[in-house]
Amino acid sequence: MARWRDREYQASPDGDDVRLYQPEPGEGFTEVRPGRHLRVVPAAEVDELTYVRTACTWQGQPFIVLGEHDGWLRVEYTGGRWPVAEAMGLEAFDFGVYQGWAPAADVRDLRELRV
Repeated sequence: MARWRDREYQASPDGDDVRLYQPEPGEGFTEVRPGRHLRVVPAAEVDELTYVRTACTWQGQPFIVLGEHDGWLRVEYTGGRWPVAEAMGLEAFDFGVYQGWAPAADVRDLRELRV
């Protein structure tokens, strides 16, 4: 997320620039697909740039949400205990990284964390 001209946008850093995204048309924004408009601004003009991730609890364990599809959430275990991850049937995505699909209705305590 980026704060630019007293407004917050979804954003992505790109070298010396920041890519700002918004759902509606606006001055200086170009439609990249329906409902997604882009404007590239110099990073020096951005007041704040922060990473936001969604955390949650599933089956009593801590996770972050990576994505969603059709009533399911792609989640990554953040508890750091591989026996727990394996007992839950999570996939070993990388060394020490365990992911899986959780029914959205079973996920609790959804919250945004700014890093």
